[in-house]
Amino acid sequence: MVPRVIVVGGGLSGLSAAHTIFLAGGNVLLLDKNNFFGGNSTKATSGINGALTRTQVDERIGDSVKQFYDDTLKSARDKARPDLIKVLTYQSAAAVEWLQDVFNLDLTLVSRLGGHSQPRTHRGHDAKFPGMAITYALMQRLEELVESDPERVQIIKKARVTKINKEGNKVTGVTYEFGGEESSIDGVVVLATGGYAADFGDTSLLKKHRPDTFELASTNGTHATGDGLKMLMAIGGNGIDLDKVQVHPTGLVDPKDPGSKWKFLAAEALRGEGGLLLNGEGQRFADELGHRDYVSGEMWKQKEAKKWPIRLVLNSKASNVLDFHTRHYSGRGLMKKMSGKELAKEIGCSEDTLQKTFTNYNAIADGKEKDPFGKKFFHNLPFKINDTFHVAVMEPVLHFTMGGIEINDKAEVLNSEGKPFESLYACGELAGGVHGANRLGGSSLLGCVVYGRVAGSSASQHLFQKVITGGISTASQRLGQISLHINPSTPGKISVEWVDGASADTSSYPAAGGKKQEQQSQRSAAPVMNADSKDPGKVNKPNDPVEFKIPEKYFSMEEVAKHNKKDDLWIAVKGIVLDVTNWLDEHPGGPQALFSHMGKDASEEFEMLHDDEVIPKYAANIVIGHVKDQECTLQI
Repeated sequence: MVPRVIVVGGGLSGLSAAHTIFLAGGNVLLLDKNNFFGGNSTKATSGINGALTRTQVDERIGDSVKQFYDDTLKSARDKARPDLIKVLTYQSAAAVEWLQDVFNLDLTLVSRLGGHSQPRTHRGHDAKFPGMAITYALMQRLEELVESDPERVQIIKKARVTKINKEGNKVTGVTYEFGGEESSIDGVVVLATGGYAADFGDTSLLKKHRPDTFELASTNGTHATGDGLKMLMAIGGNGIDLDKVQVHPTGLVDPKDPGSKWKFLAAEALRGEGGLLLNGEGQRFADELGHRDYVSGEMWKQKEAKKWPIRLVLNSKASNVLDFHTRHYSGRGLMKKMSGKELAKEIGCSEDTLQKTFTNYNAIADGKEKDPFGKKFFHNLPFKINDTFHVAVMEPVLHFTMGGIEINDKAEVLNSEGKPFESLYACGELAGGVHGANRLGGSSLLGCVVYGRVAGSSASQHLFQKVITGGISTASQRLGQISLHINPSTPGKISVEWVDGASADTSSYPAAGGKKQEQQSQRSAAPVMNADSKDPGKVNKPNDPVEFKIPEKYFSMEEVAKHNKKDDLWIAVKGIVLDVTNWLDEHPGGPQALFSHMGKDASEEFEMLHDDEVIPKYAANIVIGHVKDQECTLQI
């Protein structure tokens, strides 16, 4: 068997594991069932937690890992697993600084989210959601490694893993489907397949363990169906806390499609920066910075009292701090800017009632009155009715699953006897017990990075132990299979090569075979080895990418506007026209993210989220021409 680690899942946790394996000197194969990487990680909107980071020290924030540990333990309640929480919190600063140092990410803005005793949720100054910025940086670097080091790093997209292969307690690899063909591949396995907050199918874990949530809308992509969890339970892994499903209080209701099963999340940072939640009578009803399950519960009480809809209200100070968010949500038609008078009319209450709500809140923030809901932290005051506001209608939505497969603090998957499987690791939302009964905002990205790194490190260590000891080989076989090389150009560097015989062909790295797999294009939302070798067990370096060219066709915006239906959908971006009709399921943000821009120019929203290179890299085949009388500003 070629020594390698197979990582299943291309979200932030899988990417963190893959990079950790590579940096440790291991070979890695990354499989993802989608045509794009990112999973739900790209949707994270508030940031990544870290305690005692360089940023906090620079800002003189008096945080500590013990405070973060205690906050997380409190949030986890009776389902807390101190050993897992300790890894999450005590390795948080190292995780944030790994992203900064290795991937050159800006994470120098810090805010306080609900349930945190200190500001510790990090994001950057750039105009992108933190989840998108962080995940894209790791994705982009892995693409570069596929090009520069194809013998060590491979990726196969649209590869649906269907089975974990094992012999006794030892996992030997995975079986997956690609293009209608089934293949098996051997290696140490890291699963990072995500949660089940969009598992609405016949084998739904939601319906089985939390039927009360089954009818709710979800912020997740359609891919979050618990595949890995189900496969692991099928081989004897323990599903734990499966009833612990996080319902996030602030899902954005689209006034054009209020009943949609898929909703965008309003970042917790909106409430962290001082946003108020008002009921249908213009009154507060909860501590806006309480734990997510508490706030959601209070919103349901308002519904029972017939005081819906619930609105999130940002004053002008908070709106300025959150300019990127407000522009993004407004661009999607999910948020509106209005005066205090217009807000009162929208709610259906008098201006005096609204002013009274604001006056009481300002007095509470000034310490003149006690908040009946126990709120302790206040930002961007005062609230005045003669101000301008950004307003959106909210409802609770399925967001995250705390339940998952049981692991230990080394990210090893435990069997029915509570002992680790050999050669099997899990991380990210798939791993249960990390957050207990309730997850703190900002800890989803953190859990992905911390446990992705732990799983990658544990898997690498196990892999190298197998290489050094020769697995089950005899001592004489091991001597012939291991070759140590000292590189004179890199002092202190020793490379270990595994040799099937007396010599090794290190020019090509054995990969999963399959003729359809060999034909897979490099030009997609995730890079893949273009295996055109005649020997299906070997992979050549990728072909040079085809030069991107915009077709010499021109369409007026009037023509673009005609294509405004789900089955006939054009969008203009930076002077070019894209026909996304047959590409909806390929879009990393899901089809819903494109429906807001049917027949329109989406340049501003595109610039908020993406670099220009994503179009020639991942969507070249849907570019159909230029916008007439517009300059193409796409930097290619």
